[in-house]
Amino acid sequence: MKATLFHKHGGSEVLEYTDFPTPEPKAGEVLIRLRASALNRMDVFVRDGWPGLKLELPHINGADGAGDVAEIGEGVTEFKIGDRVVINANLGCGKCESCLNGQDNLCHEWHLLGETTRGTYAEYVCLPVRQLYKLPDDFDFHAAAACGLVYQTAWHSMVKRGGVHAGETVAIVGAGGGVNSASIQIAKYLGARVIVIGSNEKRLERAESLGADILIDRSKEADWSKAVFLATEKRGVDAVIDNVGTTFPLSLRALRKGGRLLTVGNTGAPRFEIDNRYIFAKHLSIIGSTMGTLTDFSEVMDLIVAGKLKPILDKIFPLKEAAVAQERLWRGENFGKITLDIK
Repeated sequence: MKATLFHKHGGSEVLEYTDFPTPEPKAGEVLIRLRASALNRMDVFVRDGWPGLKLELPHINGADGAGDVAEIGEGVTEFKIGDRVVINANLGCGKCESCLNGQDNLCHEWHLLGETTRGTYAEYVCLPVRQLYKLPDDFDFHAAAACGLVYQTAWHSMVKRGGVHAGETVAIVGAGGGVNSASIQIAKYLGARVIVIGSNEKRLERAESLGADILIDRSKEADWSKAVFLATEKRGVDAVIDNVGTTFPLSLRALRKGGRLLTVGNTGAPRFEIDNRYIFAKHLSIIGSTMGTLTDFSEVMDLIVAGKLKPILDKIFPLKEAAVAQERLWRGENFGKITLDIK
């Protein structure tokens, strides 16, 4: 099969479009002929490498993907050859206490497809059947690939961990990333009012098109927590979605008493200082999570195929141009998901 992979860590120049052995499905697995893959910032982090990261090289990036079933492993009855599927990249072992209790994103041997195992920048991938969701025949592969990671991540954080509900006001820090685009839509679906803090007018206009109610341009409002405070009649918001990290001080200030800060990442930096007085004096909660459960994935995909949530697509690149696609992602030029076309 064809794949884009790397033999050593480094910049986008280490990515190579080449031949790689096609995997074979084990018992309980299926072989998927991928038609689309979607990019995540995690792809660049893995390509660059970090201390302690141990990979079987060469490594193939890519958590998200969609395609059709090409081969079925022993004992598989849930799918047939030709079925269209989208991948859940949250890989639990299926056997530990957490997995058996339906909390597979807390698995003792948890992996993320494309992070510590080879991923979807390839023509084929093998996965256990529990990782697959069957798509309608007319659902676009690129739209499906764009959903998998970001929508279940946002859904689990906001609904299952954060308890966002109708009548609340939610602030979302950032207007362009996949999780933030999903968060805007999910918040509106839940009946919340949405404030988006964006870096420029163009991104904020796009956020507004997704349903954002109040727009704050941080290039004009350096202390945007004050702008949030004023926009809520000096009450503060019920929840802040902050996946930047370095913006936590402002997010804590923007929250009402008893509010929640929800986070699934740290695109700004992993380490920063916060003022603990805001946390205890305002009775605040900082709630973290990673990905979602198998149940979360099915719930949010049901909403997507029903048209109640709509994936936002940025630009499509051929698989062999994955390096160019990653550069666009890293420069922050995208709004929504960048995908790879796998012929």
